[in-house]
Amino acid sequence: MRKIENKIYIVVALSLFLFVQNFQAQNTESTSKVGTTAAQFLKIGSGARSISMGGAYVAVDEGIESIYWNPANLARIPGGGEASFNHSNWLADINYDFAALSVNTDFGTIGLQFISFRVPEEEVRTILFPEGTGQVWKANSIALGLSYAKSLTEDFAIGFTGKYIHESIFNEVAQTFAVDLGIFYQTPWEPLKLGASISNFGGKMQLDGRDIYFNEAPTNEEGAVNEVPAQYRLEEYDIPLGLRFGVSLEAIKNENLRVLIVADGAHPNDSDESLNLGIETGLWNSVFLRAGYQTLFQEDSEQGLTFGLGLRYDVVGMNLRLDFGYADFGRLESVQFFTLSIGY
Repeated sequence: MRKIENKIYIVVALSLFLFVQNFQAQNTESTSKVGTTAAQFLKIGSGARSISMGGAYVAVDEGIESIYWNPANLARIPGGGEASFNHSNWLADINYDFAALSVNTDFGTIGLQFISFRVPEEEVRTILFPEGTGQVWKANSIALGLSYAKSLTEDFAIGFTGKYIHESIFNEVAQTFAVDLGIFYQTPWEPLKLGASISNFGGKMQLDGRDIYFNEAPTNEEGAVNEVPAQYRLEEYDIPLGLRFGVSLEAIKNENLRVLIVADGAHPNDSDESLNLGIETGLWNSVFLRAGYQTLFQEDSEQGLTFGLGLRYDVVGMNLRLDFGYADFGRLESVQFFTLSIGY
């Protein structure tokens, strides 16, 4: 068994090495595909803890919020499972919510997740009616996910998530399905852990609805037909596919102090490669201080410093956690995250 684990360690380490080489080679390119994918809300990280650590969470095998970053880590949640709810007032007064639940069973861990991204209602205005037509429009995006994770050995776990993705704006709707895949490995050196994940591997999205259909008068004035049914041609767009590799190092661990250092490399399909860094200091396993940096080395990124704090309180058979996270978006507004979690 130890020989098998060592082989897995070599494969994961080699994959990390190849990713770094690929990152260094491609980061010199000047082209980027920013704005070429649909369902951009899928790129918003889940959980105040992970956000305040710079979004470097692929190799952190703690907490239900890992269902977003690496579904394999669900298999590492102790006890019966965990539930969590996260809320954030996103940019431009948009509401972002993330909820997740996991249950440990004899055959593995089952997880559920729900993401909601809601744009406030506004009046419909046109050239003919600049003050409003009396109608209102809104945009909503949701994602529903079902996850399964299992520890194949004491040190190695795998997991996957199946997702339904739905976006709507006014009377138009787009939808598709996708999967997330993840692996986790506890190295022979206990403080060091490795993880890797692929997110949003799925189909394309294309808007459809009543507003794209209309009647067009033919150009031939002598024609017998007064109007011809027609429709606007809308393109299909990929969803944000992402590849992440992560490392976590427990630099200090004792009864009174714990220091966790994390780093993730990200390779998205619609932007440049980047590096996320984070650190967490825990005092008496009750108070946690965190800081990080997002999208390091990514050209023209508005993301940057993050920080946050957390409180944990253990009761009989359960633990309650309240976390706060802050993310700086440069010339845009800063964003705050609030998360309530219950382990049972």
